[in-house]
Amino acid sequence: LRSEGVPAFPSSEFDVIARIRHRLATSHEGRADLPGPHEGEVFSGDDAAVLAVPSPGQLLLSIDLLVEGVHLDLSLSSPADAGWKAIAVNASDIAAMGGRPLHVVAGITAPPGADLDAISEGMVEACSSYGIALVGGDLSTGGSVVLAVAITGTCDGRAPVLRSGAKAGDVIWVTGPLGASAAGLEHLRCRGAGRPHEPGVAGPALEHLVRAYRRPLAQGTRGQGRRNRRCNGDDRRVGRAFEGARPHRERLGSGDQAPLCPCSRRGRRSRRPVGGGEDYE
Repeated sequence: LRSEGVPAFPSSEFDVIARIRHRLATSHEGRADLPGPHEGEVFSGDDAAVLAVPSPGQLLLSIDLLVEGVHLDLSLSSPADAGWKAIAVNASDIAAMGGRPLHVVAGITAPPGADLDAISEGMVEACSSYGIALVGGDLSTGGSVVLAVAITGTCDGRAPVLRSGAKAGDVIWVTGPLGASAAGLEHLRCRGAGRPHEPGVAGPALEHLVRAYRRPLAQGTRGQGRRNRRCNGDDRRVGRAFEGARPHRERLGSGDQAPLCPCSRRGRRSRRPVGGGEDYE
């Protein structure tokens, strides 16, 4: 982890980095399921991480950006929630390939006064939950919060599952009901505007919807449930079923109703459940 730009945070960037490293060490202590560092590998602390390439097999590599005002609304989620989500979206991409996540590097751009400790805490919590090693990153100042996370993964010697594997007659599988995240977002927006939300949805059911939006769970991060073709449930991909076939000029679609979260069924007429994204199923 390193820092760039003019010092603008309440405490030195180096102090923030030291706290992140301490948080990582505490989180990873005694965790045999986390990848490395093994002999010859170097994680944070140098100009670049040194990682062993999975053998046998291929290395999966992906990156996602979360931008405040586009993907993040920090009036509806905490900085720690944002850090968690930045890791979860990447873990979901690796799972969609039938892979297992290994390492991440994280870049954080934030304005003066941003709670970098909370953002990094959310990232470390998610990494610990998914068995991912945070091996480096970068800090910089900017006008808004931008979280850039790159992730590596492995299929443990198996072939990756590609979108191009989709074909007519395939069955679309998801790991759980869709629509909880979109319903949670709608509830938070309604509450912020002083408008009523879904009647009859309260208590644990409502908490589930809100948590699904703030701290989504990427499913299948151990590379299980492999089929001909997979995609995760974000970026409105389920709503555009088998979008991955487009490069192959095949017209594939879904003829069945998607399994919806019971609390989100009232929003079906607006296509909220399948078009909201961020279910990661």
